[in-house]
Amino acid sequence: MTLTQPISEAAEAGSEAEIEAIVLRAGSSFYWAMRRLPDEKRRAMYAIYAFCREVDDIADEPGAIDEKRAGLAMWRGEIERLYGEQPRHLISRALLGPVEKYGILKNDFRDVIDGMETDAQEAVRIASMAELETYCDRVASAVGRMSVRVFGVPESLGVRLADAQGQALQLTNILRDVKEDAGRNRLYIPRDLLISHDIDADDIDAVIADPALADVCELLSLTAARRYAEARDLIKQCRRDQVRPAIMMMEVYSQILDKLMRRGWRDLSKPVHLSKIEKAWTALRFGLL
Repeated sequence: MTLTQPISEAAEAGSEAEIEAIVLRAGSSFYWAMRRLPDEKRRAMYAIYAFCREVDDIADEPGAIDEKRAGLAMWRGEIERLYGEQPRHLISRALLGPVEKYGILKNDFRDVIDGMETDAQEAVRIASMAELETYCDRVASAVGRMSVRVFGVPESLGVRLADAQGQALQLTNILRDVKEDAGRNRLYIPRDLLISHDIDADDIDAVIADPALADVCELLSLTAARRYAEARDLIKQCRRDQVRPAIMMMEVYSQILDKLMRRGWRDLSKPVHLSKIEKAWTALRFGLL
């Protein structure tokens, strides 16, 4: 796959700077996890992150559902052009080289957009644990599958690592944001799990107020902890220099899960996060600063 029109060095440098600015503006742990990668891999990961940030913003920002669907449809078209004709968007143009060099799969980009389609609805409800796993796969594990290709992890091992770590990270996000998401008419806790604990799954306010929700959250937190343990076992089979960014992301989010479990699930309004010092210490531990 080649560009139909060459990009000047100046234009390419400007694009790289703009994409790095997107990563920096997000204020995410991702920047610190990726900044010490070799230049080519770092640029690839920044472009992947910028794509994810772009479609996530479409789903999350206020706006009419039709506008969100149109925005996501535009990105579906961009991904098709990325794997065929020349893409038009700054971010998808930046993805051309990484897609060719690292063999990033089209379906993983599609999966991320599918996950954002879920978030773009007026109300989000998840019917079952299987549906939740599919959602987590789309919004997190798919990104992991792209990442391990860039890192150079062998495919079979990389796919299993992306699955375990992606599920763990997204479950942590969901558990951290239960009350905030409810305020946006989003409930990612599976309906069948709520019903099995005699919780009125049809009333989101009743779900949040029900004392039995604490038991449901505890169950999900144990699932997340188990997936982190799986990811750690898989990381031991990888070359450490290849997966330092994955290790940092896992450590940051597993620390958040630990804090959530220590806080408990009775008062979901009490925020949990890592301080800048805690994040910096994690980065130092893994040689990423």
